[in-house]
Amino acid sequence: MNISSLIGTKLDQTQGFLEDGTRVPLSLISLAGNNVTQIKNAEKEGYNSVQIGLGIRKKPKKAIAGIAKKAGLDKTPRFFREVRLEDTEGVALGSTLSPAEVFKPGDVVDIVGTSKGKGYAGVVKRYHFKGGPRTHGQSDRERAPGSIGQTTTPGRVYKGKRMAGRMGDERVTIKNLQVLDLEGNTLFVKGLVPGIKGGLVMITRVGKNKKFTPLYKKENVQKVEEVEVTPEEMEKLKEQIEAPKNDLPAEATESLKVSESSNNSSDIVTEEVQSRVEASEIKEEQNANK
Repeated sequence: MNISSLIGTKLDQTQGFLEDGTRVPLSLISLAGNNVTQIKNAEKEGYNSVQIGLGIRKKPKKAIAGIAKKAGLDKTPRFFREVRLEDTEGVALGSTLSPAEVFKPGDVVDIVGTSKGKGYAGVVKRYHFKGGPRTHGQSDRERAPGSIGQTTTPGRVYKGKRMAGRMGDERVTIKNLQVLDLEGNTLFVKGLVPGIKGGLVMITRVGKNKKFTPLYKKENVQKVEEVEVTPEEMEKLKEQIEAPKNDLPAEATESLKVSESSNNSSDIVTEEVQSRVEASEIKEEQNANK
């Protein structure tokens, strides 16, 4: 298929591990519901392209509803995007595009989205200005923008001057991200994607990574079968463990006996100490009762 772009919805941001143990950030993108709503050709429109629709519009206008009706769709999509193609052969009107036909693990993609809105922000937050000095009486200059121009010449502020204003909520393109995995309609992309959860993104395939390392999956780990051991087998194992002691030379057996006797003597000593302590406690109780 000649189509190299699809519309997606940002699901979540998480982390994962590659098969070589590297920890990487992951963005999960849903690519379900990409329908072909219109096919444009060079004879009529002057160029070849495919219009893709995503989502459901509750109260569509007649013009948009007519596009969905011509495509044979039951419901009108909410979002539309157009993808330029060299040739539109093999693309059927009203068909659903499968993510597996467009993207594969190892692909390099560019993702376009709308960044989070930050509201009205100053120059320190918006453009990372350093700010003024904190000392020498400059109590109100710490986060100030400073000079914004000259005097009589040119007598105005240049266009594009970086100043305080609305921050975020802009079209942002993140280039050269890598597709690590594709499970059903969910795309696993290495890196972060602009926008909020549930935000709309446009994904375009631009190349292939030759040094691709796949994402680690728990399914690849071989499970070890549990073996039940009967009491008879346990006794045989004990006999095999104790058998080497009988095969030891005389000197080694004597040393083992000495160690065992020392352990027994230490147990006897501890028992005597405990009995003496108990006797002293009983005497103290008797004296206290008197």
